[in-house]
Amino acid sequence: MSMLTRFESNDKLSRVVVHGDSVYLSGLTPSDRTGGIRDQVAQVLGKIDHHLTQAGTDRSRILFVQIWLKDIARDFDEMNRVWSRWLSNTPAPARATGEVALAHPDILVEMIVTATR
Repeated sequence: MSMLTRFESNDKLSRVVVHGDSVYLSGLTPSDRTGGIRDQVAQVLGKIDHHLTQAGTDRSRILFVQIWLKDIARDFDEMNRVWSRWLSNTPAPARATGEVALAHPDILVEMIVTATR
């Protein structure tokens, strides 16, 4: 039986779930919602790095990222610029990006990550 570990759990979700060598990060949003898309994407990417480290891995081991934008027409290009700088010399994971009504009107981006250790 594979080991199952959960980090930052509450009655609604676990922020990180590790099952064997698979790592799942729940939807990550910015903590400071006052900035524009560049600031919010940078915050979320920082959270991804933090949680991957917590799970014993890093961004080079990301398999898939699902990105939700509040306004894809307005924010897609800027989000990609921040994303590309963050990845720089790291292999790019599989990725999907879509537009969705997010949980709070000031949230511009949310990311869901699957990685391996």
